[in-house]
Amino acid sequence: MFNDLFNTTISLIFKPSEAWRVLSEKRADDHEKFLSGFVYPFLGLIVAAAFLGVLFTRREFDLQIALKSAILSLLSVFGGFFLASHLINEMWFLMFKREKNVKLCQKFVGYSSALMFALYALISLFPEFFFLRFLVFYTIYIVWEGAIPYMDVKEPEQLKFVGFSTAIVIATPNVLEFILGLLMPGLKF
Repeated sequence: MFNDLFNTTISLIFKPSEAWRVLSEKRADDHEKFLSGFVYPFLGLIVAAAFLGVLFTRREFDLQIALKSAILSLLSVFGGFFLASHLINEMWFLMFKREKNVKLCQKFVGYSSALMFALYALISLFPEFFFLRFLVFYTIYIVWEGAIPYMDVKEPEQLKFVGFSTAIVIATPNVLEFILGLLMPGLKF
């Protein structure tokens, strides 16, 4: 399971056009297999990295802060994934006049977020590498390469689709993290 996750992630980051072509051939695969083989393992890695990162990077051993960090990561990444999927699905219907397909949009958001997921885990474990957060903008290129082969976006609409989709994919986990910080001040550490 983690071997496929690793290979797919590396392929999406370093060879996105080829990766999207391969993924578009497997687009009809079982949706539960995608969730349990790609999204949920990534989510587990992110939560574990957030928990362990706080335990090993702070001067004092504080289980409470580590749990808060893990909960915040879980809610922001998991909620961001599903919120982005539904927002893109609505955009897909309203702006591009396509039939709603939540499962297709979830797969697209999941694969498009592969770099972001990897960065969340890496930065949680090594917070001193905060400058890696800027690499998240490479998501624009990953979405660009996947728009036509995976989502069957027409070329004249590609720029509009990529702009809105990338903004949604990048912003939703960050907005949720900010909102959770406001609503639950105990999660700030």
